[in-house]
Amino acid sequence: MLANDLVAQVPDGNAANSKIKAIFLYNFTKYIEWPASYKQGEFVIGILGSSPLVTELEKMALKSKVGTQSFVIKKFKDVSDITSCHMLYISNSKTGSMEAAINKLKKTSTLVISECGGCAKKGSAINFVSVDNKQRFELNKTNAGKFGLQVSSNLATLAIMVD
Repeated sequence: MLANDLVAQVPDGNAANSKIKAIFLYNFTKYIEWPASYKQGEFVIGILGSSPLVTELEKMALKSKVGTQSFVIKKFKDVSDITSCHMLYISNSKTGSMEAAINKLKKTSTLVISECGGCAKKGSAINFVSVDNKQRFELNKTNAGKFGLQVSSNLATLAIMVD
């Protein structure tokens, strides 16, 4: 994978940007190591709140796999709906619920992904940001480690590092 796979021009329009973020989420799976028990069954990507990202991820799930696992998208309206998942994307509309979501998942190995200012410092492992009209992401390895996840140094070199 080339570094450009994880840095992309931010296009105009929500649908196109959602497609880029969906590709990012899928590519993140290549750089994160989940515990062995998470490598069986389906790979679950949870979405908290409404997001056009759901449509793009559902299209990808029809033809792609995460390693040997097929992947599925689970939509959660509220924190109380959250069930076990490998990744949890917290939409902008649910940013205020991030702390509660993280608390609910603290005994799991879930990669928490957000897209709000300062969220990587508030608990998410990965946070989408736009820099110079390019889609980028912040990475907080400490937050990923709290969930028992190992982050490849290759991902860290592509990220904006946050403590």
